[in-house]
Amino acid sequence: MKLKALLAIVLSLGLAGGALAAGGEGSLEAKHPKKVDWSWEGPFGHFDRQQLQRGYLVYKEVCAACHSMSLLSFRNLSQPGGPEFTEAQMKAIAASYKIKALDEKGEEVERPGIPADRFPLAYANERAARAANNNAYPVDLSVITKARHDGSNYVYTLITGYSEQPPAGVTLLPGLYYNEYFPNHQIAMPAPLTADDQVTYAPDAGNPKATKDQMAKDVVAFLSWAAEPKMEERKQLGVKVLIFLVLLSVLLYVAYRRLWRDVDH
Repeated sequence: MKLKALLAIVLSLGLAGGALAAGGEGSLEAKHPKKVDWSWEGPFGHFDRQQLQRGYLVYKEVCAACHSMSLLSFRNLSQPGGPEFTEAQMKAIAASYKIKALDEKGEEVERPGIPADRFPLAYANERAARAANNNAYPVDLSVITKARHDGSNYVYTLITGYSEQPPAGVTLLPGLYYNEYFPNHQIAMPAPLTADDQVTYAPDAGNPKATKDQMAKDVVAFLSWAAEPKMEERKQLGVKVLIFLVLLSVLLYVAYRRLWRDVDH
């Protein structure tokens, strides 16, 4: 009897928790992410340099206020395979950030960033982050596309999947927003992209109009590169290895035929 009672209590708590998270409507599963044809997919995929530069701009102006990228260094922005900013551009980007450091007396000061510095944290610690975000903790975006299943599609779909009003019969909990691509369809992060031209792109020939959809794709490209900055180098090495193996197989076959051609069977 005690075991049955305990199981009943656990079951009731689980059902109550699911109903609470969904605003009284029961647990709602997240919809599958939309499928996007990304330029870096496939064995010969590669990143678009201009798109990565636009994506960095979207991250800096829209995402960086809440989300850190603590595993990324400023020098990575000018390295091959990435946004490939010029050395001068990369140093200017680094210097635009304020980095906390210690002076000769051991007192905390702020200095301009240098190429060797990593991107600074958005908040001093987790407690400060939660206090500023209704107790929600903004995740670090350094490897977000690797940390989530179908990462690039997931992030793109999530940031474009907000609805201004929830469907009839759905009650949002205080401080949450409706997004059917998030578990229970309620998320603490407000829609990051709210209007076209929210970020101003440079008037270059290769830059498209800064629509919400385009900005979402650009920032996802930047985050996908940040999660795997050596992707292009890895793919190029893989192609070279395959070519080597094919040539080696041909040479071994020719050697085999010459070695055994005079042997009687």
